[in-house]
Amino acid sequence: MSRWPETRTIGRVKRKMVLIVIGIVVVIVGALLLVRPSTNRDWATDQTVLQTAEIGPSQVTIRNIRNFTYETTERYTPAYYDKTFDLGQLDSAWFIVEPFGRGGAAHTFVSFGFADRDFVSISVEIRKEKGESFSPWKGILRQYELMYVIGDERDLVKLRTNYRKDPVHLYKIRATPERIRKMFLSMLHRANDLGREPEFYNTLTSTCTTNLVRHVNDITPERIPFSMKVVLPAKSDQLAYDLALIDTSAPFEEVRKRAKINDLAALYADDPEFSRRIRALP
Repeated sequence: MSRWPETRTIGRVKRKMVLIVIGIVVVIVGALLLVRPSTNRDWATDQTVLQTAEIGPSQVTIRNIRNFTYETTERYTPAYYDKTFDLGQLDSAWFIVEPFGRGGAAHTFVSFGFADRDFVSISVEIRKEKGESFSPWKGILRQYELMYVIGDERDLVKLRTNYRKDPVHLYKIRATPERIRKMFLSMLHRANDLGREPEFYNTLTSTCTTNLVRHVNDITPERIPFSMKVVLPAKSDQLAYDLALIDTSAPFEEVRKRAKINDLAALYADDPEFSRRIRALP
């Protein structure tokens, strides 16, 4: 007896199922593409206020620099201040790596130093709504807006070292003052742009580390090539070492050991010179 009719029936069913799956995927993708980023949501307290910068030829004034005081990661006193920085004194940039969890997860951000006296951090993050927490899967599905948090190191660094108690590594970036200045201004312009035209965070293409890489490569094209250490940035400091973007005067593991600042951050937690102390500056 011929089995052709049965085979044709099975084939038609399979094709129908494939078309249904394709249709569902198209509907989901279409729905996601219709979602638009916004600056008007019920934001989490620590990300309610956007930082902005007034940029002049020789100085910048940053509004709403975040400087929270923490009791725990969940209990804190919000505080902000404005500060004007002399671009002529901008002479250092620092790469900060905070590994957490498993699978190569980490947060990275940068700080900028002015004559070894004033420091300000810029951290690319998701902008959370109240009750929201980070999920890499939601980050792919256009569920978070992108935010450039500009803050005092007594907030952005100490939160991670002293309250989250994650290992934090601080590396001085090897770059000319001209390139440091270009990087700083590029990030301030981006913060201003996001306040006017919000964008979505994306776990693969628009994260803390991929945005830092984009700023660097805009200044010096292809300075940082594609690497999985950018996508999974727990070892992004090793990539920076391999590219001679940070100190290479010793083997990497030794450099990394020296760069860990948790003990200094705990020791000088209440010191008004916190930023100088974690760098062991005289």
